[in-house]
Amino acid sequence: MHKSSILTAIVTFAAALALHAQDEIIVGEFASLTGGSASFGQSSHKGTQLAIEELNAAGGVLGKKFKLITEDDQSLAGQPATIARKLISQDKIIALLGEVASSKSLEAAPICQQSKVPMISPASTNPKVTEVGDYIFRICFIDPFQGTVMSKFALGKGFKKVAVLTDVKQDYAVGLAEFFTKHFTANGGVITKEQKYSTGDKDFKGQLTSLKASKPDAIFVPGYYGEVALIARQAKQLGIKVPLLGGDGWVGDSLLKVAGNALDGSFYSSHFSDEDKTPVVQEFVKKYKAKFGGVPDDMAALGYDSAMILADAIKRAGGTDAAKLRDALAATKNFKGITGMITIDEKRNASKSAVIMTIENAAMKFMQTVAP
Repeated sequence: MHKSSILTAIVTFAAALALHAQDEIIVGEFASLTGGSASFGQSSHKGTQLAIEELNAAGGVLGKKFKLITEDDQSLAGQPATIARKLISQDKIIALLGEVASSKSLEAAPICQQSKVPMISPASTNPKVTEVGDYIFRICFIDPFQGTVMSKFALGKGFKKVAVLTDVKQDYAVGLAEFFTKHFTANGGVITKEQKYSTGDKDFKGQLTSLKASKPDAIFVPGYYGEVALIARQAKQLGIKVPLLGGDGWVGDSLLKVAGNALDGSFYSSHFSDEDKTPVVQEFVKKYKAKFGGVPDDMAALGYDSAMILADAIKRAGGTDAAKLRDALAATKNFKGITGMITIDEKRNASKSAVIMTIENAAMKFMQTVAP
């Protein structure tokens, strides 16, 4: 082939690629698909994937289909920042969906803010996440609300004395413990004892023995499912009969597989229940089961909602211009999500209801919905 013909072919091919890229809306996602928080990441990814497939099957948004690029942060510190830089500079994403864990979101958020790329966390509840800047959003409630909900619930159940066991390595757990304690003590409750542990610990008997000696009515454990399951088992072995209380970090496939019935009679706050009879929820459960074979959890529902809210904002913005998209996300009002009616407030947090769950016979049961 003649040199000029080769050059023409290359230019034509490059132009075709560029045109094809313009026909797609490229969205990034980062999640813990492997490692200690894999249950969270796999669930939120499945929900996000289901939403993107559904949107594309309906023709996409504004005549363009979505291309989702997912990266695994392996549940490791340091990875989210590297992934965010790669997705923004190499893949040219228009928005980033993720993460579930607050500490991971706090790593990626400054990079998105600096690059003016909207980031939507499906489930990071620590207040600091959206404080990073005006391009950072979340579609879940935050820890002050969740901590207050669990404190009100504890007081309502007649638990006047509560001990607290906190994972000091997780911003999420530290924040939740702080807001629970603040509301509980301000409303006549007594914190009998506080103990700490770190992500990855396997032996909690020392802390639990100390907490048991303080004679609490319940023990608040605002950690993640991996450690909570072991804490519950060891509490049972030590003869601790009071219920454990927790937050949405308890939601994970392995929680009850590992804990068995050691968590029976315990309670936690959450975002969603597949037992909710609302038609929109039951339709989602049906679609999720058909695709993945299992029942969706909170993280799957939140992953789904994060993608759907992004699509809704692109539609209202009339395109993917960063500033217009950010403004559209900020203006989200009464969006009918799987996890409830979602309104984004002036701090880019979601104002929405929480769900209280209990555990009976090693199964999670819906108890009540608590309005903001």
